[in-house]
Amino acid sequence: MTRASILNFIWIAVAFLIAGYLLIPIALVVLFSFNTSALTSLPLSGLTLAWYGKLLSIDYFWPALQNSMIIAAAVSVVSVASGTLAALALARMPARRSERFIYLLSLPMMLPALIIGISLLSFFVRLLPIKLGLFTVILGQLVVVQPFVIAILYARLQSFDWSIVDSARDLGATPSRAFFTITLPVIQPTVVGAGLIALAISLDDFIITFFTIGSGNTLPTMVWGLVRTSLDPTINALATLLLAVSIGSTALALRFSRYQG
Repeated sequence: MTRASILNFIWIAVAFLIAGYLLIPIALVVLFSFNTSALTSLPLSGLTLAWYGKLLSIDYFWPALQNSMIIAAAVSVVSVASGTLAALALARMPARRSERFIYLLSLPMMLPALIIGISLLSFFVRLLPIKLGLFTVILGQLVVVQPFVIAILYARLQSFDWSIVDSARDLGATPSRAFFTITLPVIQPTVVGAGLIALAISLDDFIITFFTIGSGNTLPTMVWGLVRTSLDPTINALATLLLAVSIGSTALALRFSRYQG
């Protein structure tokens, strides 16, 4: 074997080891959610769906699910609506100026979620003051989700042919009509994809939700509560459902966005 082929083999082996290190714990969570025994140990004693049935029978599961869906839907809609307008404005700016705004808007993506959560809690309670609840969770998650949506839509609009919009305007179309009949249909797959990404991020968020929700639960905070009180496969079942929704929405987002890898 040549030196190049040996190095290539080593890099492939390292990549598989890293992927295994990241994916095996997730795979075990899914696997143990179907185990008949309450003990999370191998080998499995059998396969069952009883833990999913137990999860659905928990009385506070459905309010937590409802809260998660309300928050995720609101965050997706608001972030897509405002993110589309922001991306349109940035895309029409000179490149140097728009890049500065993108860097500024990306700060919440780079800051630790713990810092953002504590800052939002202080802002809502000390400065405004607003009663903590679903509304504050939505506002808090928008701080983190909005930059993702803007970045996705801005990247798509970088290759947009603005001459067709200018032609429509020359022919008498109003700005709103040009947007809804030309711009939006062209970027619609990316808009839908960005909305699904926002949905996935919102459903998985724990830290910001934990600091800003006050009373009540979402699915991630419910997982936290179950971990503190018991360690049975019901937690694995709930984590598996969250994982399925996140992966499914992300896969749909990549498909709608025509992601090429």
